[in-house]
Order: sequence, then C-alpha cells, then structure tokens
Amino acid sequence: MAEQFQRARVGSNALQELVEELAETLQRSVVLDDPLVRFICSSRHFGDADRVRVRSLLQGLADSEVIRYVLDQGVAQWAQPGYIKGRDDLGMLPRYCVPLRERGHLLGLLMVVSAGMNLTTDDTDAIAKSAQAIAAQMYAEHVAEQAEDSGEQELLWALLDTSPTARAGAKQQILDTGILPDASHAVVSVVQVAGPHEPPGQVETALRGALERFRRTRSARGAVAVGADHAVLLQLSEKAPDPRELKQQSRRIVEALDTFLDPAAAPVMGIGGRQTCVADAWVSHQQALVAARAARRMPRFERIGDWEELREFAVLLQLPDHALDASLLPKPLSALLAAPGGHRLEETLRSFLEHAGSVPRSAEALQIHRTSLYYRLRQIQEITGLDLDSGADRLTLHLGLRIRQLLQPDGPDATS
Repeated sequence: MAEQFQRARVGSNALQELVEELAETLQRSVVLDDPLVRFICSSRHFGDADRVRVRSLLQGLADSEVIRYVLDQGVAQWAQPGYIKGRDDLGMLPRYCVPLRERGHLLGLLMVVSAGMNLTTDDTDAIAKSAQAIAAQMYAEHVAEQAEDSGEQELLWALLDTSPTARAGAKQQILDTGILPDASHAVVSVVQVAGPHEPPGQVETALRGALERFRRTRSARGAVAVGADHAVLLQLSEKAPDPRELKQQSRRIVEALDTFLDPAAAPVMGIGGRQTCVADAWVSHQQALVAARAARRMPRFERIGDWEELREFAVLLQLPDHALDASLLPKPLSALLAAPGGHRLEETLRSFLEHAGSVPRSAEALQIHRTSLYYRLRQIQEITGLDLDSGADRLTLHLGLRIRQLLQPDGPDATS
C-alpha cells in the first residue's frame, strides 16, 4: 500500500511540474482534467481565473452542470484541439482544449484559459509539445493502474461466478492475499448502462469514475469490477447493511453517471439480497441482475431496484425477454381488458386483490359505495368466468395483473 501511494504521489508531482512549466511559457492558467472533466491538477493563475476555476480548486471538482456542458461539446471525440466557448451563466471563460490520447486511450483533457480565444501559433505549438509529454506520463500511470486493477477484477468476477469451483478458488485467493476481509454480511450491486451512445471507452471510464471511492479506499470494504457497459460492486460489513443507505449510495452513483453520460445511456442499478458470508456473494449478484431488470422495466423504482422489495416480481422478472409478452396474460384477464369499461373493471379488480378481497377497504380505496363494488365484482366474474372466492382463480388474475404491469410499465402500478 505504501508503494502504491508513493507511485501515485510521484506521478502527480510529475504532471504538476509539466502543467506549471506550460503555464509559465504561455503566461496563462492551465488545468489538467481527467476524461470526465474532473480536476487532476492546475497551474497558478495569471489574473485569468473564472468562477469555474476557483470552485474547482476549492472543491476539487467542477459543478455537474459544467461537466455536462463540456462533455456535450463532444470533446471526448475530438480528433484535434479546439476552443470551448465560455458560458456567462456558469461563470466560465473560453478554454482551449486538447484531448490527451495515447494508443487509442483518452487519458484526459488539457485546458488553457483563453478569454479572447486568441492563442498564437507559437502558443498552440508549445501546448502541443507539452501535451505529448503529459499524455506519455498519464499513459504510464494508466498502464500501472490497469495492471493493478486487472487481477482484483478477475478474482471478483470468479467469486461471483455460478461455478462452485471458480468461486471456491477465488474466495481463498481473496482472503489469502488480503484484498478483502471475510465479513458477516455481503451485498452485491449491479450498474448497467443502456447502449453504446458514447465514444468507445467513455462508458467504462464513467463507471470507474462513479464507483471510484470503492476502488480507491480499503476502508470502504468494497471491490469493483467494471466492464464495457456494466459494473458490479461487492460490499462487506460486520453488521447488516441499512437499506436506506444502500439506496442513497445507489442514487449518488446513478446521478454521477447522469453527469458523465448522455441521457440516452439511462443508467440503472440493482441491489442484491443481503447474504451472511462472502461465499454467498454470487447469490446476491444473481439477485442484483434481476433487480436491475426491474429498475429498467418499472418506473416506480426510479432506476434503482432492490431485490428485497421485488416480492412476486422477483419470480416474473426471471422470465426471458422473448417470453415476457402478451401471450402470458391469462385468457380471462384478456377478456376483461377487452370488455366495455375494461379499464374501470381492471382498476376495481386490482384494488380488490391488493386489499385481500376486503370489500370495505376496496370500496374505501376506490371511493365508491359497497353496492357499486359488488355490482362491478359480479361483472368481473361474468366476463372472466372465474370465481373471486376461489384462491386459485384470484391467483390467476393477480399474476396476470402483475405481468400486465411489466408489459405496460407506464400504466397502473401496484403500491403494495
């Protein structure tokens, strides 16, 4: 650990020196950001500091609005340097931006404040020369970091594998090497991003950024594995995780991804069930995958699904996509939906079933007289041909309504 810290510190010092040297040559402020427009280091200023620069220095991070604005300029795809226009409402002066790439990897963004967007040829030549040296230094650090992360990631994927042999070997290595301690409780969360709407590698970079605190600090007692469009997070603790804390944590991760990625990416998270040992983390992982599917299909979860809140949906959501269609709706329910007044009768049936067949509570929830409720229930029985006093018939209709929710996620949603 000490060796890792020393290497990171030396690398940061080397980058700082290169940035300071360029700033002195230009007599302008220079900032080095990562691909997500997060602050790495900065030169002293030359009377050209704007509000964005000041806040970044004080907070160590630009505001999410600023990050989104810069990324929306398409800088991650730029093939050559260019100017980013200023934004008075953000307190941001124009900047000359150089995407730093090495062997196909976008490593960072070199920013030079230029209020008049008037850099000379000598200035841009000096920037290009420094950019090469900075990119080379960043790539060396990137390779070292990737080498360190890859072994841990492979072990985590193996620990979450469905193969008992792979899991047993991975668990032993993890405990023997001290990558993670054994613990009384384990929970796995899954992060998924919808599609390849971003430049190559940008989604993976964003996932790493959003989950960085779990990758960087052993005190978080977490391990992260990141793929091209998804990631998993394993967390260990001696006491049972607080569901509210897990939900809040997931919300912060999703919000970070919203900042780093285009809205079409639509990131979602699934939180697995809480397990009582590291060896069963794979179970939590499988459950988290189902919870993530719920988060994508059901708006009421607001993009964060929790296995322990899914109840009967936990079973239905394990049906493959090709099977989850209207053919699963029971014929009696389809008849009810197609009948005159079908929407009203569906609402009545849903309330009746959600209230365990209680007429007083259903009538109160629907705000109708009990006589009207009895009349509607008779209509439902006549149309469906089913007996609402039969447990099996009720189950058929209730499961049908649940399937309908999955097929029409913007429609009526159960609240119980």
